[in-house]
Amino acid sequence: MRIMGLDFGSKTVGVAISDPLGITAQGIEIIRRKEENKLRQTLARIEELIVEFEVEAIVLGFPKNMNNTVGERGEKSLEFKGMLERRTGLEVIMWDERLTTVEANRTLMEHSVRREDRSKYVDKLAAVFILQGYLDSVR
Repeated sequence: MRIMGLDFGSKTVGVAISDPLGITAQGIEIIRRKEENKLRQTLARIEELIVEFEVEAIVLGFPKNMNNTVGERGEKSLEFKGMLERRTGLEVIMWDERLTTVEANRTLMEHSVRREDRSKYVDKLAAVFILQGYLDSVR
């Protein structure tokens, strides 16, 4: 059973997929969109990846505030969760993503990725951290 991990941002969605055994997460791609409200193409691409990788569940990063409250980005993620569930019919699990982008940036810095190149990878890597955190918790 493969699980998809998503890091939903205002302009991008990082995508990760688990291996068939649900042990490790691999970054697949970053879906970019020009405007916040243009989600149709994003959802269509996610659906294509679900079919391609035979995904059975989705883990969506839930950006809570550090004091555990839900802010504007968290509300938008909950809206996106509803859209995903309606479009795909799959279970969407919300996963606390606090500091995953910080962790992704730190990892890229440790691997000497130049600052201007980090944006090419950070959202995909954040999706990997979200999904891997979930996979580790259920094992």
